[in-house]
Amino acid sequence: MNRRRLLTSSLSVAVALAVPGLANAKPAPKVEVWKSPDCGCCKSWLAHLETQGMTVGTIHDIGNVEARQALGVPAKLGSCHTAKIGGYAIEGHVPAREIKRLLKEKPAAIGLAVPGMPLGSPGMDGPDFDNQTQPYDVLLVLKDGSTRVYQSYFR
Repeated sequence: MNRRRLLTSSLSVAVALAVPGLANAKPAPKVEVWKSPDCGCCKSWLAHLETQGMTVGTIHDIGNVEARQALGVPAKLGSCHTAKIGGYAIEGHVPAREIKRLLKEKPAAIGLAVPGMPLGSPGMDGPDFDNQTQPYDVLLVLKDGSTRVYQSYFR
């Protein structure tokens, strides 16, 4: 039994040393979401996140107005769902690419928002929407509630 334990222990150390970053790897943060139980585009947005390697955790099918307020997202930036990941608020149909960038860059901000429901944004795309697109901006919501363009799409 001691040999097996020693071998397992040695193997674990060898793997951790051979794979850079494995020893210090943190589990990926989970997305917590507030949405209407009947919203199809919210479900499509969550599917987009998962196909991009993100993990969806708790889903609250109770609407999102209170969550938006609690997370400090101004009402004028509202959309049909609100999420929280890594301490940041995510409002609306924000692409996974920009969420990953936010988590990597870690700006001093409330989070990201795509106000409204622009066609072509994740969850508002594809055949269900006749493959239509319209220009939209992903906004960085700063601590004082002001915004700046974080990324533009279809411009």
